[in-house]
Amino acid sequence: MRRVYSSTFAVAALVLVANVATAQDTNRKVEGGGISVPGWTGKIDPSEESKGDKLENSKLAKMGNDLHVTTGPATTYWNPANKASGDYTVKATFTEPKYMNLNDHAHPYGIMIGGNDLGTGTQSFLYCTAYGNGTYILRGFSGSTPFQMGGRRATEDAAVHKAAGKDQPVTQEIAVSVKGDKVECAINGKTVASYPKSDIVGAGKLKSTDGVYGIRFAHNTEAMVAGLTVTKP
Repeated sequence: MRRVYSSTFAVAALVLVANVATAQDTNRKVEGGGISVPGWTGKIDPSEESKGDKLENSKLAKMGNDLHVTTGPATTYWNPANKASGDYTVKATFTEPKYMNLNDHAHPYGIMIGGNDLGTGTQSFLYCTAYGNGTYILRGFSGSTPFQMGGRRATEDAAVHKAAGKDQPVTQEIAVSVKGDKVECAINGKTVASYPKSDIVGAGKLKSTDGVYGIRFAHNTEAMVAGLTVTKP
């Protein structure tokens, strides 16, 4: 009988831990949310919309010459005038002033490229984002369906900066390039991922690497974005 009680208590404890973790990771509603940067727009992830979340629950603002992003729901932001085609590199510097200040574990942010039909049910785009724990992901959306390059888990790389601890600053310089038949992501000057364009463009992935570029933030994250630019070889 003692074993039955122990098992029961163990299961109850696991359920409690799971419920606490879920509660801690619930999307925040950012005070004064919305977009106040002229010309910019955005869209939250389809999974967030299905839960009733709204774009206005995240915030994109200007702070000096930089963009200041605070999420809420996971959000992708762009200016429709910002387009790139052929061979190009889109880069920016992302600074998380206080690592994990809005969450209990690392969440990523970074560059979005290849945006087509953005804001619609048939949108497609690719993004490379870094975490302040020394990992990164390369992923995208085809319609409402996400796709992963390099697997579902984040990849660790020594080039990705690690914060010294919670509420400490961490900065990542992220660049996504289209070079001939390759698409690459570089973080802090090192190419961390490289794929043939044919692996990224096609059914269930990108419509094209030509398109709008912008920025991508996971939920419950705050960072500054400086020097968002596109260059041609």
